[in-house]
Amino acid sequence: MDSYDMIVIGSGPAGQKAAIAASKLGHRAAVVEKRDMVGGVCINTGTIPSKTLREAVIYLTGLTQRELYGQSYRVKQDITVGDLSARTTHVIGREIDVIRNQLARNHVDLHIGSAQFQDAHTIVVNGADGHTTEIRADKIVIAVGTRPARPQSVDFDGSTIVDSDQILSLEKVPGSMVVVGAGVIGIEYASMFAALGTKITVVEKRPTMLDFCDREIVEALTYQLRDLAVTFRFSESVREVQKHPAGTLTVLESGKKIPADTVLYSAGRQGVTDALNVAAAGLSATDRGRVEVNEHFQTEVPHIYAVGDVIGFPALAATSMEQGRRASYHAFGEPVETKLGDLQPIGIYTVPEISFVGRTEEDLTQANVPFEVGVSRYRELARGAILGDSYGMLKILVHAESRELLGVHVFGTNATELVHIGQTLMGCGGTVDYLVDAVFNYPTLAESYKVAALDAVNKMRAIARVTGSTNGSYHPLPE
Repeated sequence: MDSYDMIVIGSGPAGQKAAIAASKLGHRAAVVEKRDMVGGVCINTGTIPSKTLREAVIYLTGLTQRELYGQSYRVKQDITVGDLSARTTHVIGREIDVIRNQLARNHVDLHIGSAQFQDAHTIVVNGADGHTTEIRADKIVIAVGTRPARPQSVDFDGSTIVDSDQILSLEKVPGSMVVVGAGVIGIEYASMFAALGTKITVVEKRPTMLDFCDREIVEALTYQLRDLAVTFRFSESVREVQKHPAGTLTVLESGKKIPADTVLYSAGRQGVTDALNVAAAGLSATDRGRVEVNEHFQTEVPHIYAVGDVIGFPALAATSMEQGRRASYHAFGEPVETKLGDLQPIGIYTVPEISFVGRTEEDLTQANVPFEVGVSRYRELARGAILGDSYGMLKILVHAESRELLGVHVFGTNATELVHIGQTLMGCGGTVDYLVDAVFNYPTLAESYKVAALDAVNKMRAIARVTGSTNGSYHPLPE
């Protein structure tokens, strides 16, 4: 039986970083993964395929260039699934090769097969050929990820009624689609297919969507999606989905009936712990397959850690990577300087995209925190005009007294890139005055930070002028 210092179950972003971190610290590590899932859900059916699909959609439809060349502009008139999947297949293959190379370069053993606990220190690897292997470790990390949650009442067939994994395997671009669930995944796919010209209807039981995001940003996204002919049915639930020779019919509890070629169910995700036999290790999982952990990502069995989507929110590849690294560091007594706090950026790859870090206006208002808002709109930036983005915006939230940045919210082109400037400044405890003084390349979208900062400071100065206080005055940076 092979013995290791750490065994990681799962090779997604969290598992990769956990295993490599253990190896970098001088420990012997191994990863267990199924043959067709090296790289995890992130690489094979989740983040990478969906974001690559998005790039293909934006390029082939010419959507972002229509402000300049007219609403009829398209790079390719009849876009097929083959056009979209060619790019996706290439990127997936390349990323899997990169991961295999990284694991090999760091001397991390890769065991191919499905993992199952035999006891708290022993893992049985069941190979596809029926061969089983037992491996043992002092520390174990569960990083198995999730799969789409499937309501028992829904007859998924992979072609007309699909989940978020199956949608990548559609044989043709549907003419119409019902998206059940307006969470991150549902809205991302709704926006992509709407850009392709598919008639989209989104059904959501809540009165709004993406309620953890800034309301103004969500309203801007809603407007843009409606401009792409997306119909929203909020506060509505699905009673049943009927399959007919000519397509599907989604029947809502209110009695409304929606015909469509395809129905996408995006009803959350389920932790993939059911086949792990976690009880043999003294662990338990929730009814959604989640594993509960403490701040160090330890489970109820201290030498067993869990990281990534399997532990729940925020379930993002970026945060999962850091969770994996921190779990390994804690397991081997390596100090980590800071806590994994609130400054984790959220990126939503809709068309257009959304990203934010820190707190929202609603959150600050409820907490009675005095703040000022600074806004910059892409249409007022030279780079925005060059890109043809007239709807994008960046908003910063500034503490009215300490002048610290409390939140950054971006909507539009490169939102998920731009947010990191604000994240870095917030992490360093910087104030709005840094942005006022900073010089940004011209023409760039990064200029939006200076424009928004000046907007916020001018508002604070106007208040100071009325009250006679000095808080709104300009504070130069120390030499």
